[in-house]
Amino acid sequence: MTAVMHDRASVVRRLLHPRAIAVVGASSDLGKINGRPLKHLLEKGYAGRILPVNPKYREIAGLPCYPSIASLPEAADLAIVAVPAHEVLASVEALGERGIRAAVIFSSGFGEMGPAGVALEQALAERARSSGVVLCGPNCLGFINAFDRVYATFSQYADGETGSGPIAFVTQSGAFGTAIAALVRQRGLGLGYFINTGNEVDLGFSELMMAVIEDPRIRVAAGYLEGLEDGAALVQLAQRCQALRKPLVLTKVGRMAAGVRAAASHTGALAVEDAVFDAVIRQYGVLRARNEEQMLDMLEALCQPRMATGCGLGIATQSGGAGVMMADRAEEVGLKVPELMPETHARLVLVMPAFGAACNPVDVTGQFVAHPELLRESVVVLMDDPNIHVGIVWLQLMHAHVDKLVHIFREIQERTAKPFLVCWVAAPDEAVRRLRAMGIAVYGAGERAVEAAGALAQYQMHQRRADGAMSMPPLATPKLPNGAKDGVQATVQATEWLRAAGVPMATVALARDEDEAVALWRASGGAVALKIESPDITHKTEIGGVLLKLNDEAAVRSGFQSLMQGAARALPQARLSGVLVQTMAQGHLELVIGARRDPVFGMIVMVGLGGVLVEVLKDVVFRRAPFNTHEAMGMLADLRMGALLDGVRGQPPVDRKAIARMLADVSAWTAAMQPVLAELDLNPVLVGPMGPIAVDCVMVFRGPPARDG
Repeated sequence: MTAVMHDRASVVRRLLHPRAIAVVGASSDLGKINGRPLKHLLEKGYAGRILPVNPKYREIAGLPCYPSIASLPEAADLAIVAVPAHEVLASVEALGERGIRAAVIFSSGFGEMGPAGVALEQALAERARSSGVVLCGPNCLGFINAFDRVYATFSQYADGETGSGPIAFVTQSGAFGTAIAALVRQRGLGLGYFINTGNEVDLGFSELMMAVIEDPRIRVAAGYLEGLEDGAALVQLAQRCQALRKPLVLTKVGRMAAGVRAAASHTGALAVEDAVFDAVIRQYGVLRARNEEQMLDMLEALCQPRMATGCGLGIATQSGGAGVMMADRAEEVGLKVPELMPETHARLVLVMPAFGAACNPVDVTGQFVAHPELLRESVVVLMDDPNIHVGIVWLQLMHAHVDKLVHIFREIQERTAKPFLVCWVAAPDEAVRRLRAMGIAVYGAGERAVEAAGALAQYQMHQRRADGAMSMPPLATPKLPNGAKDGVQATVQATEWLRAAGVPMATVALARDEDEAVALWRASGGAVALKIESPDITHKTEIGGVLLKLNDEAAVRSGFQSLMQGAARALPQARLSGVLVQTMAQGHLELVIGARRDPVFGMIVMVGLGGVLVEVLKDVVFRRAPFNTHEAMGMLADLRMGALLDGVRGQPPVDRKAIARMLADVSAWTAAMQPVLAELDLNPVLVGPMGPIAVDCVMVFRGPPARDG
């Protein structure tokens, strides 16, 4: 019997919203790990039935205690398992026999403990599957469903006030996740759910978060990740969050840990783990926080009910210097600090002192202390400007004026509809508490407030892009010739496959001797490039394996000989197929377009500037395939040197839409080829008046690990 037969999603729902909870290994010492869940469930008013299991006791805390799982009077929706590691497998099997389909495993001593623990963890996974039990953990703190007062945890976070709130927080780390939860409580935001996934032998981050975001009481989702194996599940989660209009904020550690992989393609070398992770989650509208403090700043902004409809930032300050600092940071995070409309400027002049600044940023000076209407009216006018989508009000100290300022902010809140954040440096605790109680986000530093405003704008930008994006048509599976083998594919064949998929490729033919090379040159009717062809030579230029602009018989014959002889000297073991003959293509700009099969997210497509210099410039952008031309245009916009596409130093602009079509076609073909395609490099892609055309191709097949094994 398996959990699939019982509808896994339904089992997970019952796990999170249990009507009865069995505590296996329960202790009468409510201070111990196996006693704390009972303590919390009783003290915090869990309304369901609690069923302790331990042969040592007849009752615990006034509750009947059962000697075994088999003796339980009912099949609870959830079992908390808090027994030594060597007893866990038998407990899980007993749960399945009793009809209990979900368990949280506190017990440690599994995969985190080395090879023996890994073997025990694999055995646990198999035992759970065969017993039909869905597991959270092992080696986890468990979870809290604050709405229903479910405390299946021994976390220190449960010791304090755990009132419900609009945030669902799922963490792979127990200790660090508890620290984040405590900081959320400190800000008064409130967690509806706190879940620690532990070793994820069964239930993982994405599946648990997918379950809790369906709760209509949840407005924002937040997660802490240390690793990721199921990229498709994370993408599905992100898409569901977009559909529900619930922001997803992730902090993932290990940003700088991944090294450059040895690879046949530039794409493979540049697609390091974190660069791909960052690109994919952005593609699907996920906000990424660098650390726990930035996560909290984002959550505070996203929990307030107002959403930014654009990226225009309005700043009102008590200090001109603070305004300049925030304006600088705003540009760095993708916000604009626009000039105000003439009508707005005229209205500001009427309320501002002569020595203030009636522009954006607005400097209201310290005069607002004596004349509070100055701050109130200035901010209201600023927020009325159609180019302003989110505002920040900056002030400092003001301990003697808390009541006055809180009243002013309440009036601003009542008279405006756009989101505004308060940056109050060295603010009195009472002021912060009262403003947050009003639903106003408060920050203690200007740059933090700007980054939070940036998150608001970025989320809405992602949401608009998701709303307007065209769906991908069904992917046709390309036909491969019989006998296609792993390894580097012949350039002529690879070119034909891509051209058939609509990808613009320069015509190329293989010459096996000088006479064939000359005949191909004559047929081309112009200058040609000669390139060595070998499955063992993927970076031809590095061994001098490319000759350009040859346009007479002697040059072609000499070129053929020199390429073959030079390759044999440089790489004696290389298998030489001959020399490629290709008509010279035109283009004033060089791009690289490539793809790599990522072990987590599947096929990843890259575009970059620089051609052979791409690994030096590292101006590259990634997306998960497949995607449409709308997404491809976004890739080009994200290039740091994207201005080159619009023409510099007398060069004409290129057709971005044509490049985007090429990227989208590459993404569709590579996604369909994912079972066999490991890497693809189109480098360089020359871009000129006739659009983009790839003049070199490295294509590597490698079947999936399951097939290789």
